[in-house]
Amino acid sequence: MIVDFHSHTTNSDGSLSTAELVAAMERRGVAVFSITDHDSTRAYAEMPATRARVVTGIEINTTRDGVDVHILGFGFSPSPDGALARTLKANQDARRVRIRTMVERLVRAGYPLTDAMVDAEAQGSESLGRPHVAKALVRAGMVRDVQTVFNELISRSGPAYVPSTHISAPEAIDAIAKSGGVPVLAHPGRLDDYGIIDELAERGLVGIEVFYPTHSTAQVAHFRAQAARLGLVMTAGSDFHDHRWNASVVGVEVDRGDIEPFLEMVA
Repeated sequence: MIVDFHSHTTNSDGSLSTAELVAAMERRGVAVFSITDHDSTRAYAEMPATRARVVTGIEINTTRDGVDVHILGFGFSPSPDGALARTLKANQDARRVRIRTMVERLVRAGYPLTDAMVDAEAQGSESLGRPHVAKALVRAGMVRDVQTVFNELISRSGPAYVPSTHISAPEAIDAIAKSGGVPVLAHPGRLDDYGIIDELAERGLVGIEVFYPTHSTAQVAHFRAQAARLGLVMTAGSDFHDHRWNASVVGVEVDRGDIEPFLEMVA
């Protein structure tokens, strides 16, 4: 079957509106999907009618020892309150501070960017991010392309880099669980230290994103074994942001048996 439990709209750092992303899911024949915008659930207020089954989702950015760790949450109320709402608000506020500081550093480095130019790229997104800064620089003709912005200006070695100050992964896991959701570790293959999987499993992690576009066959086998050892459910996601970056667009083909335990949890 084709599923997708990891995708983004213009409500965070994606390039498609909610309606456009849902249409892409339908064209691909995706049977079950989630929209997991960074620190935002606004897409669910905009959700059009669809033949597919929709599971509410979120991607919460967290920080551990200066390294980003992303936690997905599924199956909560589409209008979260309580712990989850407070968590999302804290991250949204931290994002704004980070991006405003990044703009200030770019100006000092000779790039006359403004907050308004970045806001225009965000198109009302609740979750400002580095892609919005990069797109603003490109649109203004200051840098030739987005990748160059990341490589030369706003990644770790760049003059305008500002470290993220998100909440911790255990805090995100706890907030999702308190909201009745299922916390899942996103794209573990991008982590430098796989040992965090054991740590987070002890802190309430319920699932792991085993099936992901850039995971090698060996990584899939490794994370599948980790899920079995730790009693974690497995999920699958394209992490779709933009047609230019996701050649396969949306949807991941999986054996239903591999994700059935997860589907039962979010039924």
